[in-house]
Amino acid sequence: MMMRTPILMAGALLLAACGSIKGDAVLDIPDVDAGDISEATMSDLTRELSSDEFEGRMPGTIGEEMTVALLTERFKAAGLEPGNNGSWVQDVPLVEITGRDFAPLTITNGATDLVYDYGSEWVGVTYREDAQTQLANSELVFVGYGINAPERGWNDYAGVDVTGKTVVVLVNDPDFESEGLEGPFNGKAMTYYGRWTYKYEEAARQGAAGAIIVHDTEPASYGWNVVESSWSGPQAYSQRGKDAPPLTVMNGWVQKDAAREILAAAGQDLDKLSAAARKKGFTAVPLGLNASTSFKNDIRSYASKNVIGILRGSEAPDEYVIHTAHWDHLGRCTPAPDGDDICNGAVDNATGTAALVALAEAHAKAGPAERSLVFLAVTAEEQGLLGAYYYAANPVFPLAQTVGGINMDAFLVAGPSKDVTVVGPGKSQLDQFLEAALKADGRVWTPNPNPEAGYYYRSDHFAFAKQGVPMLYLDGGEDLIDGGREAGAAIQAEYRDNRYHGPKDEFDENWDWSGVMADLQLFYRLGRMMAESSSWPNWNEGDEFRATRDKSCAASDAGC
Repeated sequence: MMMRTPILMAGALLLAACGSIKGDAVLDIPDVDAGDISEATMSDLTRELSSDEFEGRMPGTIGEEMTVALLTERFKAAGLEPGNNGSWVQDVPLVEITGRDFAPLTITNGATDLVYDYGSEWVGVTYREDAQTQLANSELVFVGYGINAPERGWNDYAGVDVTGKTVVVLVNDPDFESEGLEGPFNGKAMTYYGRWTYKYEEAARQGAAGAIIVHDTEPASYGWNVVESSWSGPQAYSQRGKDAPPLTVMNGWVQKDAAREILAAAGQDLDKLSAAARKKGFTAVPLGLNASTSFKNDIRSYASKNVIGILRGSEAPDEYVIHTAHWDHLGRCTPAPDGDDICNGAVDNATGTAALVALAEAHAKAGPAERSLVFLAVTAEEQGLLGAYYYAANPVFPLAQTVGGINMDAFLVAGPSKDVTVVGPGKSQLDQFLEAALKADGRVWTPNPNPEAGYYYRSDHFAFAKQGVPMLYLDGGEDLIDGGREAGAAIQAEYRDNRYHGPKDEFDENWDWSGVMADLQLFYRLGRMMAESSSWPNWNEGDEFRATRDKSCAASDAGC
């Protein structure tokens, strides 16, 4: 789970459920009864999954074996069928690449060398399974934000050939400094085009040998310390299959001051180029400089498992509504002052994993819906959404026949709230189902408080969204019934500061589950509404995933 930073919202930004979320297509949204959801299941499973016995549920350990066995047992007891052609699991082949012996990043114009130290001034990795990575005298080209978005009439690569070259890219979107949510890239709300994942992927599609992102704390939403720690040490990836997308030789980041110096050596000014890049029609700038570096890679292959159960539909069993949560956590980690070195991951994400079982039980009690309901517990979220990415690239159920889905990543047990936080509102027609479910439960929704951080692109649902499947990502409410927004912010801050990704994310027998159970009732209604509907919700016009969904649907003889 990527922890979001709580920010108190002004009342003017709160939107009631009866208000209109973007998107005006008329959909079939049936009324559904409340579900019989077991609090005991939530409590008991969260307790067991986050016990020391499971050793923090790290993929590839005894904790994984125990988790997979428990989920298989509970899915079966809930009344589900094995989801993968008679098997409860999908094997997920993983590869771990650890770079070492890094040479400096050297920038030269043939006369003067600029040399930058690994870690403090630049970091880099390769996604290729090569024992040696070498970027040798690769020509540098500044490509602004590195975006090619035909649906928005924007192409930073227009008129330039970067084959074999290294692109220098700005982080976030061109309009990230906007105060509101209007603009060519949704104003201050980050789109996928602002994420580093997209920038590296697009550079590879353009034939670049390397891609270097200029780090800047405000638009990145994190400091250089996060980049340095996250991009050094072992890096895990899903193994690539046949016909996989192209890869660069090296992807990296560079400190902003270093980038400023590099551009100055090319006779350019970073601030002026950045301002120009924020305007449509920006033209890429060859810098007349070459970049070189090298490093060695230690490569380890191993395997993990996704766990899949299905409740077959009564009328349209080949149409699917998917529920996702990641079962993994960090295993053993930096010890707490008391010596505890097990990152138990009770909130993140034993709660979401338990929710898959609780919802499966409730849907099975209600009987089959018209469409099939899929419950997918994915592996290796903490290592980069790897289990979700693998499933999305190798789907058990065709993505064009997957109606949509709901992701559950960490229920912060904070008591009941008046609202629910929507991460990434206004993206798809699933928002209409959300409005109907909220109205039935007498609640309202709040937009995520810091949309510029791009949290929609940081959990498992994103792997499906990239492949065109509409997905909802909801978080706990901001406005607690007991204490309001101030109390909600305080609880989130306490978790973030003292327990998130640490040994003290542990089960508490005194937790008040009432707020979580209210959220689960909302998730139950959403899943049931989609499964009883005849509609195929799509991304809203202009959304970055709309074209992918349309292409997927056009190529299919069934489903959407």
